[in-house]
Amino acid sequence: MRSAIYARYSTDLQNPASIEDQVRSCEDRIKADGGTVAEIYTDAAISGSSTKARPGLQALLRDAGHGRFDTVVAEALDRLSRDQEDIAGIYKRLQYADIQLTTLSEGVVSELHIGLKGTMNALFLKDLAQKTRGACAGASNRGSPVVVTLTAIGWFGASWRMAQLPPVNVRLTQWKPKW
Repeated sequence: MRSAIYARYSTDLQNPASIEDQVRSCEDRIKADGGTVAEIYTDAAISGSSTKARPGLQALLRDAGHGRFDTVVAEALDRLSRDQEDIAGIYKRLQYADIQLTTLSEGVVSELHIGLKGTMNALFLKDLAQKTRGACAGASNRGSPVVVTLTAIGWFGASWRMAQLPPVNVRLTQWKPKW
């Protein structure tokens, strides 16, 4: 069986070796199952909350439609996406191309995994956003500076890309979230 591996880590604050570790674990699983690695796709320091600015995932989905592999292996479902709509779309596209999705955490992925884990991953993102807003509000109340790292996602040239802007120290004088 020809397998594609997908690996990702979320932010530049995480260890870049994470991708190497994910790939190595997936390779070990594929070899133990008697398969071969056809392709490896990665996205470094990119959130799983959106699929648009992830060239590795976009390439995987494009190649899936061209029959370059029979199965996709990832460490966990959240490596592919933490967004319910996106993970359902990824799964649907792979199923349409007759490609099996397997993760080291969940095993062979089914509709049940997509529904349950997709919901859990979306709740994780919602909880993280709430904690981040709380931390910013607390810093504002204390008059402490907050380090803000902005990521610009947009259409540049002929494709979606992401640009990481340098961190900026800001002093919040009043916290009024608008979301």
